[in-house]
Amino acid sequence: MLSRVAENLYWMARYIERAEDTARLLSVNTHLMLDLPRHLPLGWAPLIEMTGTLDAFNARHTSFDERSVMHFLCADAENGSSILSALASARENLRTTRDVVPREIWEEVNQLYLSVADHAENGVSPRRRDAFLKNVIRGCQTLTGLIEGTLSHGPARTFIKLGRQLERADMTTRIVDVRSASLLPQNPEELLPFENLQWMSVLKSLTAYQMYRQQVRLRVRGPDVLRFLLQDPHLPRSIACSLETLGHEACSLETLGHELQLLPRQDRVAATVSLVRADVVDADIQALAHSPSKLHAFVDELQIGFAAIHDTLSATYFVNGDGVPRVTQRQSQSHVGDHDND
Repeated sequence: MLSRVAENLYWMARYIERAEDTARLLSVNTHLMLDLPRHLPLGWAPLIEMTGTLDAFNARHTSFDERSVMHFLCADAENGSSILSALASARENLRTTRDVVPREIWEEVNQLYLSVADHAENGVSPRRRDAFLKNVIRGCQTLTGLIEGTLSHGPARTFIKLGRQLERADMTTRIVDVRSASLLPQNPEELLPFENLQWMSVLKSLTAYQMYRQQVRLRVRGPDVLRFLLQDPHLPRSIACSLETLGHEACSLETLGHELQLLPRQDRVAATVSLVRADVVDADIQALAHSPSKLHAFVDELQIGFAAIHDTLSATYFVNGDGVPRVTQRQSQSHVGDHDND
């Protein structure tokens, strides 16, 4: 497999995962705003913080009202982190390498992009929003199913899974970081209003609420949610589970490295993943839950670790320079592995 092809597939998977995660965030926040009293200062600004696009948003909008945030994250072609832009980039990355995947995968990516582009052109109204977001989520899940069910186990599948899992871990840390800042009390005895409902929304953002109830079997509490999302080895969207899958796929790259006749450094990827995963597994969740500042610092360290994983992977296997879009600039928090090719 050419390095260019591997890189295109890696970024295609990251953009598909990014589009799905953004759609989930918007859907859950919409329903949460309906459940909470209007006087609670939750609003739409946290979604901009989670996607790391605060500077870009402020450059084009003056307030974090619902309409501005929804357009910015759904249909703004100038926002590289919008659902429309993410799917456009995924489509372009796959278009140049579609001969290495089953035709059904390309057709689904193309159809999903065209559907979203049509909605974006006509405007995502509040009445059509729920159907639009469900269509994006379902389309991305369909793609994941097609990849898992039709793509042979080999280099193409490996790089797709690496991109998906790294993007997933990155988004989970962003959600945990931004939501916990407003939900974890400075005083352990303090009970924040509607805390339970808001922690439920964090779980639902990651499709983890029902699994939490099955495995934790306790009412929804901040420390338990943090432990579940950070360290649970079985939840597909937990950071520990994502890194475990990353490590497994990275180990399989050792054989691939010999096939590509690379220098003997391919094991660095697996070693870097192992170090980051050890930080997650060994974290003192109780201490982090009682100190929002410590949790924020811990998440920052994880973000640095994710960037190291990407950089090691890129330096070992990728050759950048064919002009295919792989980048989404996230100004307020540097997004893992983002860089500018233009």
